[in-house]
Amino acid sequence: MKFVDEFRNPTLGRALAGEILSLVEPGRHYKLMEVCGGHTHAIYKYGVDDLLPANVELVHGPGCPVCVIPMGRVDDAVAIARQPGVIFTCFGDMLRVPGSDHCLLEAKAAGADVRMVYSPLDALRIAKDNPDREVVFLAIGFETTAPSTALTLKRARAEMVHNFSCLCNHVTIVPPLRALLESPDLRLDGFIGPGHVATIVGARPFQFIADDYAKPVVIAGFEPLDILAAIVMILGQIGDGRSEVENQYRRVVPDEGNLRALEVMAEVFTLRPHFEWRGLGFISHSGLRLSDAYADLDAERRFDVPGVRVADPKACQCGEVLKGVIKPWECKVFGSACTPERPIGTCMVSSEGACAAYYNYGRFAREREVL
Repeated sequence: MKFVDEFRNPTLGRALAGEILSLVEPGRHYKLMEVCGGHTHAIYKYGVDDLLPANVELVHGPGCPVCVIPMGRVDDAVAIARQPGVIFTCFGDMLRVPGSDHCLLEAKAAGADVRMVYSPLDALRIAKDNPDREVVFLAIGFETTAPSTALTLKRARAEMVHNFSCLCNHVTIVPPLRALLESPDLRLDGFIGPGHVATIVGARPFQFIADDYAKPVVIAGFEPLDILAAIVMILGQIGDGRSEVENQYRRVVPDEGNLRALEVMAEVFTLRPHFEWRGLGFISHSGLRLSDAYADLDAERRFDVPGVRVADPKACQCGEVLKGVIKPWECKVFGSACTPERPIGTCMVSSEGACAAYYNYGRFAREREVL
């Protein structure tokens, strides 16, 4: 298949749904985690969940890069944005992520020069256009977006743009997955692997899930037929008693990943000893910071930031949603006190957030009879 509408063919979708039904055992409950928030939105946008038998349950993982940013890191961003002479740049999703008192959009309303950009190169261009101002780019995302940040920093160095710096909040996918698998309150039967991250890292980094935890993993694309095909592959592994890493998204994901992107990341970034994840706490070696070779472009070293850990609001259950322990509609403030217009937690803010997916596609409750 070559065209996107072919991956949305309803006839093929019903055929895959029938194959899924033939693979499940009556009376057995299957719980599969889609790691990436992009999968979550595709599942509910296209009604993939409605094609599954009642005993196949999909739960959401920590693969939304905006959702995992803790409130203390937002406070650091707001503190830099408020400093005189600073132009603070970020992606649109980050503007409304709540800190302990304010978000970046509120800081902008109060007079801070906060600008939305579509790429780190936009931020670098702003720095070139404003040589008398300090321009800071708030970098977020998994390995998917880290190479673009790294390449931008390399260009800033090569072009000697001295008024540009990066507040790095990039994270890596393997450590939180290992933390989830070690969690005693979550039982999973398999993983729909994150296709976007895998375009950079490849399929091999997920081998530990199959080897150490005996769980099937299928790297999947983001169209409805991709997701249904991945579920067929996972259930086929379970039925055969296999635990392997399979790559359904071969049209995009090479098994070895993007070697050039990995090389650039290794040059510009280094692992942080500890990094805090919203709802998951501190996870060792899960975050990236700028390497010593790029220390002069590190906003955390250039500016004074609070660096204080801030507890999540008690009413917000983003942590449980990110871990797949509860569904968004089970949160006590979902759709009432917490909406996309007035979010309490990050899962309702981000375009990849599970709560936003449930809210936008009308999933305020889900009751199904188990076969």
